Amino acid sequence: MPASALGKTLTALNASAYITEPGASTLYYANVSSSYWHLSERPLLLIVDASAQVTVLTPKFEGTCVRLLSIPADAEWVEWVEDEVPCKQLPDIKGTVFVDGSIHHFIVNGLRTVFPKATVIAVSTEIRQLRERKSEGELELLRCANEATLLAIQHTHKHMHISIRESGAHQLVACTLANVCAFNVTCSPSYPALPHGSGTDRRLGPDDFALFDCTTSLHGYWSDITCTLALPASTIPDIHLQIWNFVHSAQHSTFQTIHTGVAAKHVDETPRLFLRLAGYAMYFTHCLGHGIGLEVHEDPYLNGGSEAILQTGHTFSDEPGVYIEGKVSVRLEDCFYIAQNGSAVYLMAGVGGPALSPWKP
Repeated sequence: MPASALGKTLTALNASAYITEPGASTLYYANVSSSYWHLSERPLLLIVDASAQVTVLTPKFEGTCVRLLSIPADAEWVEWVEDEVPCKQLPDIKGTVFVDGSIHHFIVNGLRTVFPKATVIAVSTEIRQLRERKSEGELELLRCANEATLLAIQHTHKHMHISIRESGAHQLVACTLANVCAFNVTCSPSYPALPHGSGTDRRLGPDDFALFDCTTSLHGYWSDITCTLALPASTIPDIHLQIWNFVHSAQHSTFQTIHTGVAAKHVDETPRLFLRLAGYAMYFTHCLGHGIGLEVHEDPYLNGGSEAILQTGHTFSDEPGVYIEGKVSVRLEDCFYIAQNGSAVYLMAGVGGPALSPWKP
């Protein structure tokens, strides 16, 4: 169980507790989704101590609702009323207390004021790593979310036409995913030469690529796929097609080098070297990839400054791109995991894997 692993890690670090608010970590450690409880000015805290005991600090008037959540049955409940200082209602805390990176500053300040004998600090690398390596159950959810997203993009591609607006393409993807399952959907179809579009609602021209950057979630676990597409009737300039092929080759060559034991910063170097030889490295302006799981972007990252070492269960995006403003934008993004044999496997391999060409996403 995640809370048990957290307790053991706290013990190994000689720490007394870990504290977080509603978000990805409460879903991981206590099965409380932000779909049911959001960050608020009224503190709702999850505390896990070194014995793996779970304590929930809740507003008193919300106590009944909070108890209906799927929090472990042996959790202890501490309530506070509106005229009280919330953290003062907790038992005395001493020693090192780790707080999640997403926690409100006023919560941290309150903990430090109420518990002066405690050392309240940001979560350690060891605790952060507990969420980084995914179980087989987590990987199944990630596969399903990523496969559904790719299938939705492929379906949308077949129903697009020259002059379709970005909003129309977005609606096609969203409706397709809504028919598959109860997903949260974020999709940004864009035709201009910017990494994430320009916020306009342009029509697709015959010489335009259509760049789809789509995320969906299933039971809290996310997909993240970007395809750069052309339609059968498109007349894409040869130089733009050449750039697409360079990005495609950069993605493929990078994927072939990924395995357990390699440093994340070295993975980031591979596509840059390829694009440098092609003359386009200066237009690849972001890191190669990010971790993915209960958050679309989470640790570890594939960037030039990362000392992280790839391990089994790690999940990442692989997303090289070339962005020449005012001319062309190409990004290919697919997510993968590190399998037990140490090799990389695309999360959407079961439905075809990465694009073969701008016409075959």
